[in-house]
Amino acid sequence: MSGTYLGMPSFPKAAHEAVGNTTLRANLRHATHTIRDKRAKAVAELDDWALLREAGKQIKDHTLRHLDTYLVQLEEAVTAAGGTVHWATDADEANRIVTRLVKETGESEVVKVKSMATQEIGLNEALEAEGIHAYETDLAELIVQLGHDRPSHILVPAIHRNRGEIRDIFAKEMGEWGRPAPESLTDTPAELAEAARLHLREKFLRAKVGISGANFMVAATGTLVVVESEGNGRMCLTLPETLISVVGIEKIVPTWRDLEVFLQTLPRSSTAERMNPYTSMWTGTSDSDGPQTFHLVLIDNGRTDTLADEVGRQALRCIRCSACLNVCPVYERAGGHAYGSVYPGPIGAILSPQLRGTASEIDASLPYASSLCGACYEVCPVAIDIPEVLVHLRERVADQGGKGHRLEKAAIKAAGWVLDHPGVLAAGERVAAKTRKLHPKKLPGPGAGQWTNSRDLPSMPAEPFRDWWKKNRT
Repeated sequence: MSGTYLGMPSFPKAAHEAVGNTTLRANLRHATHTIRDKRAKAVAELDDWALLREAGKQIKDHTLRHLDTYLVQLEEAVTAAGGTVHWATDADEANRIVTRLVKETGESEVVKVKSMATQEIGLNEALEAEGIHAYETDLAELIVQLGHDRPSHILVPAIHRNRGEIRDIFAKEMGEWGRPAPESLTDTPAELAEAARLHLREKFLRAKVGISGANFMVAATGTLVVVESEGNGRMCLTLPETLISVVGIEKIVPTWRDLEVFLQTLPRSSTAERMNPYTSMWTGTSDSDGPQTFHLVLIDNGRTDTLADEVGRQALRCIRCSACLNVCPVYERAGGHAYGSVYPGPIGAILSPQLRGTASEIDASLPYASSLCGACYEVCPVAIDIPEVLVHLRERVADQGGKGHRLEKAAIKAAGWVLDHPGVLAAGERVAAKTRKLHPKKLPGPGAGQWTNSRDLPSMPAEPFRDWWKKNRT
């Protein structure tokens, strides 16, 4: 993955700062509870939801097992339909490809559909370094971009902002990026949406190059699919002369019949809608409509390594619905920025350390950013067992060492030796019992000390159990 978010503190440090922000916590609590309640009602409407969930899991697992076959099939179908397929091993290669393609058009600005993949590789920053301005057109992404901020949620990137903050951002920044906000702008949703619409409309009509991601790719026909709720995607996908789609290799499904399953589960799990207001599909190019040039950039960027892990590969089933974020008690209090990745919440805690590795402090801390309550697994529409993967990744982090893990291993080794020598254990118990009045009620150190900040250590008995047993067993 891109290093865009690296350099941030580990999750415990970032979360500690975030939970002290009362405005952030209020925004998150209100938004996540509203979304989760609506989702529960939408899902309850379907008697066969459990079957759809299992079908989605099986389709994804089958596709991942035969990913090489379906990717070749996709490339052949896209090429036959008039498109060009490019393969990118990592973020740097993907950015070079997209930058070159934009430069070849002679344009210096592009409009973008909300895309997790382009955020993952840091495409906006790469384009900016080459003098190319990328304009986000999703309302929440626009808020984040104008606010010089980072997304904090998969579905609602500006979930950490309230209406007053958004009004201030629009009033201050819109004029620097294009059409300014009205001087009389208030924080009512209708006025904010209208200001964004007018600001973006001139960009839609002027842009010659569009950049998108894709929610799904159909291998059988080379069709790409984007689902969204605002219509900005439709504008970006149809008006520009050149369309460049940047998509992770795991977003593929074999057939249209498979796609039908996800077009039922994704909207209900994400926006609590029966279907997405806008579902855009395109296959190559057409002489009479839409972009005249189409490029598909398929990115690996750690996905092949993730696929090789029998436990961790289930993270690649993810369809980016964000349901796991909305039920997670940790995300609700810490927010998305604490995860140091474009993928926040429970799915980010298992996906980012696999795509980027666990060498950095922040990636090594992410598998521990969970209470393992299992709520994320219960709502996942493709049945990713996130708690299982979290524990699996914790084992990986522990195996690679580190100060805390070395001390823990040393303590366990010492305890094992004592338990293997009953005489030493008995002597230690007697010493502990005789000195019990001298024992502290709290443990020292930043680790164990935090555990006893809210609880006292159990009192030591007056004599060891084995001594009591010898006196009383008869």
